[in-house]
Amino acid sequence: MGKYFGTDGFRGEANIGLTVEHAFKVGRFLGWYYGKNAGENKKCKIVIGKDTRRSSYMFEYALCAGLTASGADAYLLHVTTTPSVSYVTRTEDFDCGIMISASHNPYYDNGIKLINTNGEKMDETTIEKVEEYIDSQNDVPYALKEKIGRTVDYSAGRNRYIGYLISLALCSYKDMKVGLDCANGSSWMIAKSVFDALGAKTYVISAEPDGTNINMNCGSTHIESLQKFVKENNLDVGFAFDGDADRCIAVDEKGNVINGDLILYICGTYMKKIGKLENNTVVTTVMSNLGLYKAFDSEDIRYEKTNVGDKYVYENMSKNGHRIGGEQSGHIIFSNYATTGDGILTAIKLMEVIIEKKLPLSKLAEPVHIFPQVLKNIKVIDKKAAQEDGEVKKAVGEVAERLGDNGRILVRESGTEPLVRVMVEAQSDELCAQYVDYVCDVIRNRGYEA
Repeated sequence: MGKYFGTDGFRGEANIGLTVEHAFKVGRFLGWYYGKNAGENKKCKIVIGKDTRRSSYMFEYALCAGLTASGADAYLLHVTTTPSVSYVTRTEDFDCGIMISASHNPYYDNGIKLINTNGEKMDETTIEKVEEYIDSQNDVPYALKEKIGRTVDYSAGRNRYIGYLISLALCSYKDMKVGLDCANGSSWMIAKSVFDALGAKTYVISAEPDGTNINMNCGSTHIESLQKFVKENNLDVGFAFDGDADRCIAVDEKGNVINGDLILYICGTYMKKIGKLENNTVVTTVMSNLGLYKAFDSEDIRYEKTNVGDKYVYENMSKNGHRIGGEQSGHIIFSNYATTGDGILTAIKLMEVIIEKKLPLSKLAEPVHIFPQVLKNIKVIDKKAAQEDGEVKKAVGEVAERLGDNGRILVRESGTEPLVRVMVEAQSDELCAQYVDYVCDVIRNRGYEA
């Protein structure tokens, strides 16, 4: 991870950690960098999407100013989802894509995500060059005369993405009562259009963005809103997205949460049944629940574990030809159809299983026994030093030995914040809390807490 860009882009509080000057310089560099290789008579083309945060407009204009000043044409999708930017970038000959979003963070944060021409998260080499330019006193040339770039209204690209999603559904949703929680974010105009077109009786909440209510007590990080909504309206299923709609968490007809691990199980086992689980393997992260792995063992399905971040999941899938992977948090990647997590696509694939197997979502998830899990974050002065400390390592080893095959402990650093995360899975909540507190206390006693 670099100075500015973490595992999911350049993120910070608007006008504090991430400023318009940062955005302008990102635009200046990318416009010049891709423009210098575009050829004499070919303009550099970069597509931009944004979520519903008030500051997203400010960053959009700053990026556009930088890009056009360096000679690039900026194509504006306006309010849209991260996966739609990925789709448009890879299918419509753009040099790269930019998404303005801080995902599931509160409205006062924002972020800049960079996407390469293949619709994948930008490679580290290019990101390092962007960061070098941000901190450098050296400038890149300004475009002059007819070389100056322009902005283009490109809402048509977003509409083509909606059409693409609809085309991926293999069956009608007629008579299905579906709830959608759009987190007052990027999916607020897109998700309902897709489900209505597929014949569902669609019920929507949190689709009235005002610039400051994105993710506020709604969406995939506040699933209780959708749980209540599904039960009160006797819906067949509910889907909650996050601010930029690259995540999906589902709610079954009883109001139970179906998280990313359960989605991986339901879709993975179905794909195996219909002969589409390439390599008989599902890609997970180290945060996936032990219960998921035991359920996969029962189904004779192999799995691989990556570092946390859908970027790492996709890298593994791309390298090894795997077809499904994701995170407990709801980033699910279906590599036949997308190069990043896509919440609406995930909902479509879950609907396929429900309809084709003629079973409610609760039954599809029933074989997985999720182990109790407790996760605590400690704000620290040095993430790496805290993890490498001998006494901390000793405490982690003791817990792992006591848990044996009936649980596990994971200590890792946050990719976006000055936090160490301590997670324990065990056979009871009490054991989880006991062991998490034990390790957290050691970290504090060693003087690492900020």
